[in-house]
Amino acid sequence: MCRKTCVVTLIVMSDRIIEASPFHRSDRTLAGFVLSGRWPDTTREWAQFLALAVRIAAAPGMLESTAVFRAIEDVPEDPQPGAVGLVTNEGRVVGKGAPQPGQFVNPQPPALLVLHPPLETSPSTPESTGAASGCVLLPGIPHLGLDHRAAWVEAEADGTVTRLVSAIGVDPLSDPDLAVLATLCAA
Repeated sequence: MCRKTCVVTLIVMSDRIIEASPFHRSDRTLAGFVLSGRWPDTTREWAQFLALAVRIAAAPGMLESTAVFRAIEDVPEDPQPGAVGLVTNEGRVVGKGAPQPGQFVNPQPPALLVLHPPLETSPSTPESTGAASGCVLLPGIPHLGLDHRAAWVEAEADGTVTRLVSAIGVDPLSDPDLAVLATLCAA
């Protein structure tokens, strides 16, 4: 796992590379990711990013509790070359400091994620140990024909992806993670 600065190449399509660099808080917990090169364009590319994020969340101590992450088109001070944006930890799903319903309405993020650490994940298979999980919602505008899209990933601490599902035209009420994420970006 990346303990210092590391860059992971997620997607290579000809010369269109997406790179993700995790960054940490002073207590070494996951604060988010810097995306470089370009933003993910498709549900598949966001699913690949989610797989990376869940694998990192599965590492012991990286994520204390279930947290919401938001994609923002902003870069840190003194960004690495080619930085296009951030996926930042916005806080626990519930409790003190948790994001509030409608908090991400304006501007609506291109993606919202929820990551569950191993202690808060029920693995999909009995042989999965220390698995973390997550979901990404790519908000659409259904009344204009732009469907909501989503992906779900489960991965073990050794990096093994044990489940990966993506879908287009999802109903946010069909899944608890989607319902929470949709509530945060609904007016």
